[in-house]
Amino acid sequence: MFTTTTHPPARTAPPPGRSRRMLGVLVAAALVAAGIGTAAAAQAAPVLLSQGKTVTASSTESADYTPASAVTDGNAGTRWASTPSDAQWLTIDLGATAQVEQVVLTWEAAYGSGYQIRTSDNGTSWTSIYTTTTGKGGKETLDVTGSGRYVQLLGTKRATGYGYSLWEVQVYGTPGGTQPPTGTCGTTNVAQGKTATASSSEQGAGTAAGLAVDGNAGTRWASTFADNQWWQVDLGASQSVCNVTLSWEGAYGKAFRVQGSTNGTTWTTLSTVTNGTGGTQSIAVSGTARYLRLDLQTRATGYGFSLWEVSVKTTGTPTPDPTTPGPDPTGPADGKVRIAGSQGNWALLVNGQNWVTKGMTWGPAPAEFPQHAANLKAMGVNTIRTWGTDAGSKVLFDAAAAAGMRTVAGFWLAPGGGPGSGGCPNYVTDATYKANSMNDIVSWVTAYKDHPGVLMWNVGNESLLGLGNCYSGAELEAQRTAYATFVNDAAKRIHQIDPTHPVTSTDAWTGAWPYYKASSPDLDLYGLNSYNAVCDAKATWIAGGYTKPYLITEGGPAGEWEVPDDANGVPDQGTDQQNADGYTRAWSCIKAHSGVALGATLFHYGNEGDFGGIWFNVKPGNNKRLSYYAIAKAYGGSAGAAGVNTPPTFSSMTVANSGAVVAGSTFTVNAAASDPNGDPITYNVLLNSKYINDSGGLAPATFTRSGTTFSVTAPQTLGVWKVYVFAEDGKGNVGVETRSLRVVPPAVSGTNIAKGRPATASSFDPYNGNFTPGQATDGDYATRWASNWADDEWIQVDLGSVRSFSSVQLVWESAFGKGYRIETSNDGNAWSTLTTVTAGDGNVDTLNTAGSARYVRVHGTARGTAYGYSLYELGIYS
Repeated sequence: MFTTTTHPPARTAPPPGRSRRMLGVLVAAALVAAGIGTAAAAQAAPVLLSQGKTVTASSTESADYTPASAVTDGNAGTRWASTPSDAQWLTIDLGATAQVEQVVLTWEAAYGSGYQIRTSDNGTSWTSIYTTTTGKGGKETLDVTGSGRYVQLLGTKRATGYGYSLWEVQVYGTPGGTQPPTGTCGTTNVAQGKTATASSSEQGAGTAAGLAVDGNAGTRWASTFADNQWWQVDLGASQSVCNVTLSWEGAYGKAFRVQGSTNGTTWTTLSTVTNGTGGTQSIAVSGTARYLRLDLQTRATGYGFSLWEVSVKTTGTPTPDPTTPGPDPTGPADGKVRIAGSQGNWALLVNGQNWVTKGMTWGPAPAEFPQHAANLKAMGVNTIRTWGTDAGSKVLFDAAAAAGMRTVAGFWLAPGGGPGSGGCPNYVTDATYKANSMNDIVSWVTAYKDHPGVLMWNVGNESLLGLGNCYSGAELEAQRTAYATFVNDAAKRIHQIDPTHPVTSTDAWTGAWPYYKASSPDLDLYGLNSYNAVCDAKATWIAGGYTKPYLITEGGPAGEWEVPDDANGVPDQGTDQQNADGYTRAWSCIKAHSGVALGATLFHYGNEGDFGGIWFNVKPGNNKRLSYYAIAKAYGGSAGAAGVNTPPTFSSMTVANSGAVVAGSTFTVNAAASDPNGDPITYNVLLNSKYINDSGGLAPATFTRSGTTFSVTAPQTLGVWKVYVFAEDGKGNVGVETRSLRVVPPAVSGTNIAKGRPATASSFDPYNGNFTPGQATDGDYATRWASNWADDEWIQVDLGSVRSFSSVQLVWESAFGKGYRIETSNDGNAWSTLTTVTAGDGNVDTLNTAGSARYVRVHGTARGTAYGYSLYELGIYS
């Protein structure tokens, strides 16, 4: 988790001032007026090229208050600020190639003492036109000479402990470069039926982004009720756009921009509207774009933005975009797989032909692969990723080759899996572990090096990240360097045995790339597992100056570790539609880094219908999810074509009183689903207790249904559960939605006189959460006391004076008491047994036993588990 330190803004904005360049223009004008001008004075003055242009940055201190766009908005009171580290950058897209003559930097107090000004024609390859290590801050006017479409400030050294912060960046020069072609504006709507995405859709309203280009004037896209939204469409190829017509619903846009892009990442503003009137708006534009975006800034109503249809007209014919960047995809069918091309313009070639990696990670046993090959082909998949390679891999390799697919064949190294799995070997000193691992790699590379089902070898998975769970400080750095060195040794050994397949290594963060860059030069490319952050990979790669391409080896919607918690304090899992959109977004960002990102093996083709399976699997229980079809559409598979039978979809799901469902009671779930093909729906309800006992399984719930209302019997075990509603169409498809609920104990009549009273215990566990005794009398079912792992343990509460009571309620955590006594005392020394339990079963014990005492004690005699005793609450009711 990262934290951001926000420093206070400057009290006043710096005065605008005049640049030396502008002073020169005024002097030249005076000379001309006097009749003594020179030839240079007659030349056109440089113009401000940057104002209002698109800006991107490596980071922002606050997306709301210090965005990158502030440096070109012409407002001296707004600013961009980066996160507090040296290696940061800010890039302005001028929209077309220009001659750059001057750059004016107006710094806030957090300035850069070291930085470069760079230019680029493509946003990837950069030329430095100014370098300093003695920046002074304030307003710096830099006379430069260069050309390019993109101008970048690359920070190398901060002058303060904060990041870099700029009020304005002004780029002056002379426009130049190829202009968009002209011609007669056509009448064909090239957006109809194309893939559309949006920043949001109004929840539960059936207003997805694609409904604005479906050709149906009765359907619409609608955003959430907020300003600063966007909607965009992929036209499929770069085209000369001449007109955009917007058919607004009543919720229209007052201020917005029409933007175009050839890569889906860098945007050029084609038209700006500040006084939108709604209705049907026909907007003349001029530019070349594959992607057309509406940057919707200000709403005209209290609702969101809503469009019945968006129509895009063009001149001429589309310019096809290459499927894969890189060299000419011709070459011998020699059986080789290799990476060809040069810096920033690579391609993966198989038998001399471009291979865009459109892949899935594989979950079931290798022996099951042949029966799934047809479904994978229907998705458009050409690549499978595995994490281990052994004798059982042959059946998968054989079936993949027969289906025209190939495999990223993995080798597992501990402590893989990010959090750490398989122990913590010492890569500095453990020669035996490294030798055994190398022998395993050598054996199976030798066995399969000529197999046509192999695409590349992948050494290790998330171990550089995982080592952080084994070591710290200087030792961690030494281990990570030693691990990357071992990976390099493996790559060299693989290349000796098999020179016809590339070698990569996967980690779960781009923070691994510097280790690979320094210590694994023999890798042919980098592997990256990235979910919600996948769209940041391009910027990180550019900023880091890396010289190897990469493959996204896992990707998809935001993971459990990336989403905010819901009202019950557990990760808020996205809906079916949001998960499907996550795959679409990931693939769009991968394609946007053409020539460097060589494709992806998205996560995950699995059949498991458990907790993790419902979060990520595209085919749990052999039923296809919306995500299956979203990936098929992205990959161009037949299953993504129009008219294919797709799963039921949910428009809403709620759990009544989800924060306090009484154990064993009946609670209500409302889940509205419909089937797009009119198929009858069969429903099922299941429960999961991962956030209580780390169980992955889904257990069938007892329920009845009336329309969209499900009456479900709550579990007996306390804590936060997940409830799932499955909607199957009988055609091999399933929709799944899930929400959380907190199960609480049944109410007890009377007043809990133990609540807030001091408690003591024979022991408590200080190692796994500091579970002190007072947490059993604080009235909070989310906190608990836990004892040492022994039978003879106790907890007692001091009621302050002798009090009469009628019942005692014990709310156990999973570590419960099978045998225990309820004891009472008036002085805390002499104890009497009030009741004895010998067959406790955990959950909630409500004991209708009356007594009168100052002290009440629960004295454990036999644990129900191997752990100690653990109580969420000890309640005594009068």
